[in-house]
Amino acid sequence: MNIDILYGLVVFAFVSSITPGPNNLMLMASGANFGFVRTMPHMLGIALGFTVMVFLVGMGLAQVFDAYPVLHDVLKVLSVLYMCWLAWKIANAAPPREGETAGTPMTFLQAAAFQWVNPKAWAMALTAVTVYSLGTTPLAVAAVAATFGIVNGPAVSTWTIIGQQLRRILTNPTRLRVFNWGMAVLLIASLYPVLIT
Repeated sequence: MNIDILYGLVVFAFVSSITPGPNNLMLMASGANFGFVRTMPHMLGIALGFTVMVFLVGMGLAQVFDAYPVLHDVLKVLSVLYMCWLAWKIANAAPPREGETAGTPMTFLQAAAFQWVNPKAWAMALTAVTVYSLGTTPLAVAAVAATFGIVNGPAVSTWTIIGQQLRRILTNPTRLRVFNWGMAVLLIASLYPVLIT
């Protein structure tokens, strides 16, 4: 991979990873509700799960979806249902009582698995592989996936930090509930591009 392609990939990875989407909205909500440390498995699940996804998509999984278009529709329905369920969980997250750590943040495996039903992750993975991979060899695809993984981790961590900083404002249960409902509505709104295609 030459330096110009690497630079383009890093910029694409950063911009697509740091902009709002389902992962980042959930990380901000988790940071606000559980703090940075308890959200770390969620962040790592996103970074590593997405890296694996990019690699597998690059190694031919996208061809399976091209050969069987109905799988795309099935994935879309599963994505919408799962994201609606996540939005409901976020909206109804109970505010912790004093000294209590109520609820549980998303685990590493849940966050890694979520990448497969995240429409933005699919768009990012397909674009990264088709535009920036210099071939379909495992090494070429691994270079794209690894670059994305390196850039993705710090970018998504930013949203957890923002959420954690919001904890200072969200000390009132009413404000926290409004925040959680707002995050749930934004998560549902992030489905708009999926629903119109």
